[in-house]
Amino acid sequence: MSDLGNKEIFAKNLQYYMILNKKTRNDVCRDLEIPYSTFTDWYNANIYPRIDKIQLLANYFGIQKSDLVESRNKPTNNFNSAIVFVYGTIPAGIPMECIEDVIDTEEISQDMLKGGKQYFGLRVKGNSMEPEYLDGDTLILEKVDNCESGDDAVIMVNGNDGTFKRVFKNENGIILQPLNSEYAPLVFTNEQIENLPVKVIGIVEEIRRKKRKK
Repeated sequence: MSDLGNKEIFAKNLQYYMILNKKTRNDVCRDLEIPYSTFTDWYNANIYPRIDKIQLLANYFGIQKSDLVESRNKPTNNFNSAIVFVYGTIPAGIPMECIEDVIDTEEISQDMLKGGKQYFGLRVKGNSMEPEYLDGDTLILEKVDNCESGDDAVIMVNGNDGTFKRVFKNENGIILQPLNSEYAPLVFTNEQIENLPVKVIGIVEEIRRKKRKK
């Protein structure tokens, strides 16, 4: 099945080449004289651009139109890797609204995609999951809607607030447990899980840690 016309694929590719070329939305709109609201709809996968606009963007980034419209869940610089997008930061502390803009990319093994698995990245902010996870770490997460008790997961609370904790389940609900003893756990009843809601969106598959400057 062709990827042509897929708004989500186009948006992800657009975000990828903006990161690669260190361009913001304002930069592209100014340089190409595109209305900001229109470009934001492309960026957020609300609408799909006309073919002439895709060509305009391809020329701007020095790429082919196919680079913008075809899925990047395929080998990149070699036959064993694929691209994962890192979407903003996830607090390892008090829940707060997740940032949706793509801020970076990471490569993962093609083997991880077997069975139709999907992945995304988030940047850790805060120290509630120390010492295992540090502020600034990048999490590679498998996209799921549930997890096992004891998994380290990203959980959405109230629909748009995300937090990163170790999840423990019991008959009364769940406990979102920080690894840093200075922080208190977050406890939700089964009723709160249903009504707030409280929803798992990803479990940790890998940690990417850059060397700290001395």
